Amino acid sequence: QVQFVESGGGLVQPGGSLKLSCAASRIMFSIHTMRWYRQAPGKERELVAIMTSSGSTYYVDSVKGRFTISRDNAKNTVYLQMDNLQPEDTAVYFCNANQPRSGSTYNNWGQGTQVTVSL
Repeated sequence: QVQFVESGGGLVQPGGSLKLSCAASRIMFSIHTMRWYRQAPGKERELVAIMTSSGSTYYVDSVKGRFTISRDNAKNTVYLQMDNLQPEDTAVYFCNANQPRSGSTYNNWGQGTQVTVSL
């Protein structure tokens, strides 16, 4: 089964930065569109950023200009550089991928990594 392992979260003050990593296994990583999501307490999971296999990117409006998604196919890893973090960015961050045939995300989710932005 595909597996996603997120890391890099932590506590940061407003205006600070974090870089999240997500290592994927048991998939042909290079052909997958990779996605970052987040889920804040009491809210539904929200799509944050996408990077296709060809390098095209998409960001939700609330993070444009502050977050950058990237990938290293040799390491089967996708990253999320988060700059100028704000309290509203506080959430558990998850990654997933589009299944090549269906386009749906995988049912397996990792544990996520907690990001807390606070003074």
